[in-house]
Amino acid sequence: MREKFDIVVACDQKFGIGKNNSLPWRLSQDLKYFKELTLSRPPVEDEVPKRSNAVIMGRKTWESIPAQYRPLAGRFNVVLTRNLNYQLPQGVFKAPSLDDALNLLSKGPVDRVFVIGGAEVYKEALIHDRCGLLYVTEVRAVFECDTFLPDFKPFFQLMSCSEVVTENNIDFCFKVYEFSLADHIIYKEAALDGEESLL
Repeated sequence: MREKFDIVVACDQKFGIGKNNSLPWRLSQDLKYFKELTLSRPPVEDEVPKRSNAVIMGRKTWESIPAQYRPLAGRFNVVLTRNLNYQLPQGVFKAPSLDDALNLLSKGPVDRVFVIGGAEVYKEALIHDRCGLLYVTEVRAVFECDTFLPDFKPFFQLMSCSEVVTENNIDFCFKVYEFSLADHIIYKEAALDGEESLL
């Protein structure tokens, strides 16, 4: 398993990511991008055992995936839940925390690891010291959402941006950011200084 994990998310202009445990938009190109990204890995000849990528998600994200598509094929699926009695299909793994999931995956034939939601899992993953790349589908509109992504931009650096594409009258683009631990430390210290000034 690679040292760092990556994050995949789609959000609108106000960091909205969902409503009623589902996506507020329907973008087939984004779903295709998600599938290709989370399945992609360099070909390795005579690889034994053959490795696969993994996706880590919270329980609500798991439940939001249509039944016919879960588990996500061709990838190890790990669901985060503290409910020891939560039932999952055979072959789907369960872990009580993100760190426990990473530790579990480190013992298997895993290449890349992707965190795919939801909000609480993103919140923890975005400031994790093993966070690598952040793949964002930026939906250039504002939707009615009840779930939001934390503002990550102060401590992530933009690496690339695709051209803007349109589907269902919605403009969106694909961006890749890299986590900057140094910027995160500065941001965190500034936030703490701000709290102290209020005392």
